[in-house]
Amino acid sequence: MGVQGLTTFVEGNRHFLQDVKFRDRRLLIDGCSLFFYLYFNHGLDQQHGGDYDAFSCLLTQFLSALAACNIHPFVVLDGGMDPSDKKLNTLCQRLESKIKMADSISRSRHGSVLPLLTSEVFIQVLIQSGVPLVQCPSEADREIACLARQWNCPILSRDSDFYIFDLPGGYIPLNYFQWTNLSGKTNQRYISARLYTTSALCRWFGGLNKDLLPLGAVLAGNDYGTPKEVKLLSLVDAISATRGNKGGKGRAPVSRIEGLLAWLSSFSGPAEALAEIGQLVEEDAKSRAQGRDKKGVVSSKLQACMQEYNITCHSSLAPWFSERKEVPGGWTSLGLPACLAKTAAQGLLAASAVDALVMQRVLLMPQVENSKLASSHCSAISIRQSMYGILLNRFQTRLTQGKNGNQGGKGQSAGRGLVDSHVSLDQTYPLRQKAADVQVQGPAVFVEEYDRKDLNLNKKMVEAHQLKMPFSLDAIGQASPADRLTVLLEVLGVTQSALSPFPPHLRLAIAVTIFWQREAKPTPTQPQLQALLMGFVYGELNLHAGSQQNWTHERGLSVAMVQKRLRPGERRGLDLGDAHTYSQWQACLWAALCLNQVLLHPMPEPFLSWLFSGTLVHGLAKYLKGGQTPESLLLKSTLSEQLYSSLLDTVNKSTLKSHPASSASGGRKRSGRGRKRGSARRGGGRGNRATEEINNRFALLMSEEEDDM
Repeated sequence: MGVQGLTTFVEGNRHFLQDVKFRDRRLLIDGCSLFFYLYFNHGLDQQHGGDYDAFSCLLTQFLSALAACNIHPFVVLDGGMDPSDKKLNTLCQRLESKIKMADSISRSRHGSVLPLLTSEVFIQVLIQSGVPLVQCPSEADREIACLARQWNCPILSRDSDFYIFDLPGGYIPLNYFQWTNLSGKTNQRYISARLYTTSALCRWFGGLNKDLLPLGAVLAGNDYGTPKEVKLLSLVDAISATRGNKGGKGRAPVSRIEGLLAWLSSFSGPAEALAEIGQLVEEDAKSRAQGRDKKGVVSSKLQACMQEYNITCHSSLAPWFSERKEVPGGWTSLGLPACLAKTAAQGLLAASAVDALVMQRVLLMPQVENSKLASSHCSAISIRQSMYGILLNRFQTRLTQGKNGNQGGKGQSAGRGLVDSHVSLDQTYPLRQKAADVQVQGPAVFVEEYDRKDLNLNKKMVEAHQLKMPFSLDAIGQASPADRLTVLLEVLGVTQSALSPFPPHLRLAIAVTIFWQREAKPTPTQPQLQALLMGFVYGELNLHAGSQQNWTHERGLSVAMVQKRLRPGERRGLDLGDAHTYSQWQACLWAALCLNQVLLHPMPEPFLSWLFSGTLVHGLAKYLKGGQTPESLLLKSTLSEQLYSSLLDTVNKSTLKSHPASSASGGRKRSGRGRKRGSARRGGGRGNRATEEINNRFALLMSEEEDDM
């Protein structure tokens, strides 16, 4: 949520905020606010797909600062969309805005677009650091506020709605939480912060009743929107003309929100204020000759909006953070099996998967790419369709049964896979356009996908695909890991034998890279593939640094590769071809991660922090396209060269096996160029026997712990 103008008003009046030395306490953290704040406020890369290694290090530093001050963080994350669809219009407007921002960034202009995998990296780092977290079924603000009241602890966020909730422990805006500069002696470290309470705000307006703050938020315009019957601008004009200059210690209002709060301070409570608002609205209706009594309608709708700020002393999240680990009831009510409900609460089920199940709608996040080409998410559509098939299996079965029982349509479905329609943001969005509304003549089930088409937001009806191996969502917890793995590999078109020589934490990324090499349009070039795989090697160097002796002598390579990273001064003039290609890879990885989560993780997730660094991979691609070879960096690092060669050989050979016909045309030519250019490379295109030898040698380097995964 968010209240227009409230942050500017409050933070422009510093007397609303109290200086505190924060330490030795619980701290409730709005997770989504935190990762947005950390990424955007510390100059991290957006143009090249994100530097997840830098973000991970920054988040680790933040958590270390909390630990040094004996601050106990509890992180709460947003989940899927609100089932009521109250925010759909707002979400779509923001999505279209992000599409245009991504295009602006691609042209080296201003904008802010969060790299696609940021939230997944955030969750992985929290789990690895042992930080308690929970993901809510939908928006988390109200749940965070309830828990903060129950625990009497402050909230750390950047959401202006927390200026409205009545929180005994207060609210700390993130930009007033000085975690980068710890103070105090060694055993008494603290973080300087500024704490807000509604009491300070209400005192400023001459004892404003706290119960009126939600009404002020609704009238000012929050993300749920003011009821359409309340013509906000004309209402504010009327307020200003009548009582707008009262309250506020005699100060004339200087902003809409301040004028509203000053006006509300003249009322004893919400009932009196609502009565006058109703009168103003009715007078406005009469002046427009509308002749309709709107007073009661407006009052009831405003009260419904105000309920968003009504919090209780008992939070549904408290049992989860206790030793009981009781799954919040909201998850089970969505129709998820118990195993997936727990996975979702742990933050290990993507919100988009929940949206697909509950809303049959998914919003695909924009990336920095070539806006003249199809959206990068198009490359991963078959992965998403398979995921939808698993999630919506029950609904598809019901449609089939209805058809067989003469309850369906007149005939068999025409088999449409996609139905496009441009989304106009001037219209009111349909509450829930379900698959049944679109395809009533057969068993096909559809999911609404909102994605980029040129620079516009576009809606597609994407058909859910049934897998060769029938898979029921209700029985997914009873399916064997082997069966779930078979399903995942079937979707990605990769064999288990191709992945077996590699560490378990790399296998999903390799499978995705094979899928991407096959499905991306235009087809990735060899330098683009080589740069990506060298990024994998760089990640392995950093992941194992200091933990395994086999990797200690490889540090020089890590330094050499870092020198190829694009520097801030080199980031202008983005190579759009590279950007689009790697955005497609991220889209494929993101979709595969979602599917893997729905299947209860038959493959370990890769360590995303060290898997992809945009400025590094783009820099390596530039280096290779300049005529250099991977061997010029890898030659003195035996283990790294073996890993790289094995990765490249596996991806190239698996791609050709998936599409054998291509070996007679473009595929063979591309492979031939790679062999000619890399003739001195160890294991690069030297036949199956050499490849098997390299794979066997590399397999021996895996730790026993990884091999047991």
